[in-house]
Amino acid sequence: MKQLAMPALVLSLLAAPVAAQQEDDGLNLMEEGAKLFLRGLMTEMEPALKELDEITREMEPRLRDFAAEMGPALGDLLEKVEDWTVYHPPEMLDNGDILIRRRDPLVPETPDVRPGPGPETPPKSVPEEKIDL
Repeated sequence: MKQLAMPALVLSLLAAPVAAQQEDDGLNLMEEGAKLFLRGLMTEMEPALKELDEITREMEPRLRDFAAEMGPALGDLLEKVEDWTVYHPPEMLDNGDILIRRRDPLVPETPDVRPGPGPETPPKSVPEEKIDL
């Protein structure tokens, strides 16, 4: 039995590096395939990316001007609105006004009404007292 165990052990020790080499080749092939795919994708996308770069270069000064002019006003608006999800998207009217409507209208607050004489009830007359001097 010892005679069979020794060659089996030697063969298993020699086969391990060969199996690892084959797995590495499989991973290397996968990596090469992914690299080729991405390289092909980049060559296909290169004209569109160049055009996008040109457009962004043209828009940059305009966006900077817009941010400089509208930044403070938008900052004030953001401070006033707590939750944007309670509003519908803005809509522009024919006259140029922009409306931002609430999804659920607010219930108007009722003033604190205290019981007392109202304007309809005449004031009670108090009899005048005479004061001796």
